Amino acid sequence: MKKSSFRKSLLWRLSGALLLLLIFLGIAYVSITTYSARKYYQETTQKLNAHVAEHMLLEVNPFVNGEVNAEAVGKIMHSMMAVNPSLEVYLLDPQGNILKYVVLDKKVRLKNLKLEPVKQFLADSGKTFVLGDDPRNPGEETIFSATEVRNENGQLEGYVYMVLASEEYENIAGALSTSYFMKLGAQTFAITLVAAFALGIFLIALLTRNLRSVITTVKRFEEGDYHARIPVKNSGELADLSHTFNHMADTILKNIEDLKEVDELRRELIANVSHDLRSPMSVIQGYIETMMIKGDNLSDEDRRKYLEIIFKSSEKLNLLVADLFELSKLEARQVQLQKERFNMNELLQDTAKQFQLKAKEKNIKLHTELSHESLIKADIGMMQRVIQNLMDNALKYTPEDGEITVKSVLINERLEVSITNSGKGIPEDQLPHIFDRYFMLDKDKHGIDGTGLGLAIVKKIVDIHDADISVNSIENGSTSFTVVMPAA
Repeated sequence: MKKSSFRKSLLWRLSGALLLLLIFLGIAYVSITTYSARKYYQETTQKLNAHVAEHMLLEVNPFVNGEVNAEAVGKIMHSMMAVNPSLEVYLLDPQGNILKYVVLDKKVRLKNLKLEPVKQFLADSGKTFVLGDDPRNPGEETIFSATEVRNENGQLEGYVYMVLASEEYENIAGALSTSYFMKLGAQTFAITLVAAFALGIFLIALLTRNLRSVITTVKRFEEGDYHARIPVKNSGELADLSHTFNHMADTILKNIEDLKEVDELRRELIANVSHDLRSPMSVIQGYIETMMIKGDNLSDEDRRKYLEIIFKSSEKLNLLVADLFELSKLEARQVQLQKERFNMNELLQDTAKQFQLKAKEKNIKLHTELSHESLIKADIGMMQRVIQNLMDNALKYTPEDGEITVKSVLINERLEVSITNSGKGIPEDQLPHIFDRYFMLDKDKHGIDGTGLGLAIVKKIVDIHDADISVNSIENGSTSFTVVMPAA
């Protein structure tokens, strides 16, 4: 679906939903208004005529010697109905049975009325709105007025029960009120509907305008503009959506940059591996071919010399492959740390002893300055590899008659381990690259052999331990590598 058609579809769908909602609310409003108006009319009529039945007793006594005074009751009932044709008058016995009634042109279908509404009405003299039985329509309720009829001795003889709105009156009044309120409600609803719908369309258009900005930005991002971001000007759900998209876009962009960096490193790795593997393999292949061609013509000394060269080249090849494999696992975070508490000084002393023989071969002084407190929690195997790589690196770059110092010191609950060697130092412009893969300091100039991966492995191991490593070097002076980690 095209963007414009999507916007139009969304606009009209929202508008249609709003229109249906307004119509539903309008119908509910008219119905509630009509119902409330009817209840208002009934309650008003009942309270205005609450004492009509009581006033009738002032004119006539419905019972004489316990019997219904039919002539007198009929006369007064007809008189009242002549004044107010909407009245219906019923004379009830104490059990609610209808003894006599006057109703114009209507058939009374009930013979007995429930007295609970009557007693409730009489309890507070008609102040409470209550509906009673409609004798003409079983199951229906209507407004009424009622009073007790007692004899001279105060004995209850019955009730006068007056329906205040006859069926015909209710039909006419109901039709008129319904028509009136329907017209009023329809007019009010029409005005409200137009105003609310217009306001709703404006708000929906405003909402979809902000939504269009979101869609446009997402479309730009989809087309490759990874720096496209949704402008956030206020708060609300769309602002939350914009923040979420912007954060997602930042994450995706970072992942893309990381993938580019990984791809670049992969290309560099392949190039470097190809170059470094080619050298020892070429040496091995060359001397093997020489031995095969010359065969028995080679002296024992030359044969032994060639085999030593082949052996050293194969050792270098194995070392390079092992370092590459280890570095790859560290970079992929596929190494499971086995952390334990141990004494770092013991590890430093053991490693120094391992390198003591190599140091003597170059007449290098190797001594230690160790702190009393040196407990840490780390992977002892990996930390041993760190110290070994740093010691091996120090021995390679320390000239004859030089010195190497292994030192540990506890400062603010952090153990600092430093390995310092004398020598020519590291040029300042090369310090930022010292932990890069395959970086070797003037390999040809110093005549130093190696894979160029030792310090890169050291950096990765230190990083996965959440520790720090730094290098400080003075040109034509000493070089110091310092590892800082929390004390246990």
